Amino acid sequence: MSKIVLLDSGPLGIVTNPKAASPLSQEGKLWLQSLPLKGYIVVLPEIADYEVRRELIRAGKVAGIRRLDELKSQIPYRPLTTEVMLLAAQLWADARKRGRPTAEPNALDGDVILAAQAILLANEANEVVIATTNVGHLSQFVDAREWRSIS
Repeated sequence: MSKIVLLDSGPLGIVTNPKAASPLSQEGKLWLQSLPLKGYIVVLPEIADYEVRRELIRAGKVAGIRRLDELKSQIPYRPLTTEVMLLAAQLWADARKRGRPTAEPNALDGDVILAAQAILLANEANEVVIATTNVGHLSQFVDAREWRSIS
């Protein structure tokens, strides 16, 4: 069984921040570097890459895009698949039926897509946790923890 940490867009944005010298960015980088030493496999989900990349592109943050691309080449990348999207649609509908939506009705809702990726990885006999800054939405589906608490 592998211990996997999926990066949500919050921590991913922190470690690829164009202001690389900021204290938060430095803390995030040290945290990320420490995970493999503790037995974790860190995985970059495509939905998190998309959420961070679109903002970096919009803001013209070339250094941040470069850092995102470097990270993408250094750790496993989990692409979106039809299986992920089908499960995400089910999670989205179930959350709404329970009265616990994670986004506006017409939003793409990256949280359920990320949760679906985590569930499918866990179904492969992995221990999976999502590192996030938004525990509330994700924790109704999967093990999601504030990124600093994963050690």
